[in-house]
Amino acid sequence: MPSQGLLRKLAKKHGTPLLVVDHEVIRENYATFKRYLPRIQAYYAVKAFADPVVVKTLFDVGASFDVASMPEFKIVYEKIKDMPPKRRQDWIWDKIIYAHPIKADSTLRELDEYKPLVTYDNPDEIRKIKKYAPHAGLALRLKVPNTGAMVELSSKFGASPGEAVDLILEADKAGLVVEGLSFHVGSQTTNFENYVQAINLAANIFQEARDRGYNKMNLLDIGGGFPAPYDSSVKPFRELAHKINAELNRLFPKEIQILAEPGRFMVATAVTAVSGIIGRAIRDGKLCYYIDDGVYHTFSGIIFDHCHYHLRAFKKGAGQICTVFGPTCDALDVISMAEELPSNLQIGDLLYSRNIGAYSIASSTFFNGFPPAKITHINRTA
Repeated sequence: MPSQGLLRKLAKKHGTPLLVVDHEVIRENYATFKRYLPRIQAYYAVKAFADPVVVKTLFDVGASFDVASMPEFKIVYEKIKDMPPKRRQDWIWDKIIYAHPIKADSTLRELDEYKPLVTYDNPDEIRKIKKYAPHAGLALRLKVPNTGAMVELSSKFGASPGEAVDLILEADKAGLVVEGLSFHVGSQTTNFENYVQAINLAANIFQEARDRGYNKMNLLDIGGGFPAPYDSSVKPFRELAHKINAELNRLFPKEIQILAEPGRFMVATAVTAVSGIIGRAIRDGKLCYYIDDGVYHTFSGIIFDHCHYHLRAFKKGAGQICTVFGPTCDALDVISMAEELPSNLQIGDLLYSRNIGAYSIASSTFFNGFPPAKITHINRTA
């Protein structure tokens, strides 16, 4: 990750608020994922940090991509549009999954020419896909346990196990091909048993589908949820990988293709935010700092992602428990009510926050007219 000296230099050059993306860390995270899960093809969840430069870095090292909107699809497509048509179509089929189970009619119309792989989880979606995107391949999204996940997803998406094979057969009857199954155990999942239960559930549905005469499934998408190491409470990735590998090798033969959708895991530790102090005050006896970034911008994960990001100062000094506010007029714009920072910081001094790459720009707004942080990219060994 970039040194304090480099962060200072970049802040001086570009101003604040600033996001510094370290592409060497992205490459290291991708390599770690492939080292411990060699059987699994990583489909980067573009929504985690939907930046074309990040997509290019992952494209160059061999990643595939999980998209959930046409703008995300087009960020990836921009990298391959100059390929010959046949190669481009083969790449789309092998390297992109449109992993949003509910799609607007207009989206399906636009997707159809690309003959993509898409997810679904209900009968109405089958009828929509048949009508508007009949050239798509399908993956049935299953409802699986999300216990202990930072962000729970099973209440919004996923077919229940009891209806899964009926939905596979219904799609088959409509003339569509169900290529396999998908699931998501919830974002930032530190309960590794979620994966074990979900993989076993998927294996049972594969078997039930075969027993009922459907033999066309050849892939399993185990989704995202791979936790970023925000603190020491997150167990090592290799422990999760060991559990996943054991269950996949036991339950799924080698000819079944295994996909995953890591987003947070790839980018969380690769981005550092640098902010400037724009004000300070003592309120009810407590020191308060006001900075030029906040929950309507880079720190939106505090609201939408249930994250807490620690701030650190470049300047040394005696520590004090402080409140840190964002720049907007809204009282909701609170970054921390109890951050230990030097008490001698002044207007114009800088703070930084590490590990803020995942979903930090995803919900950034122009509330009060304040623009989002600038983004700069560093490639230390590229």
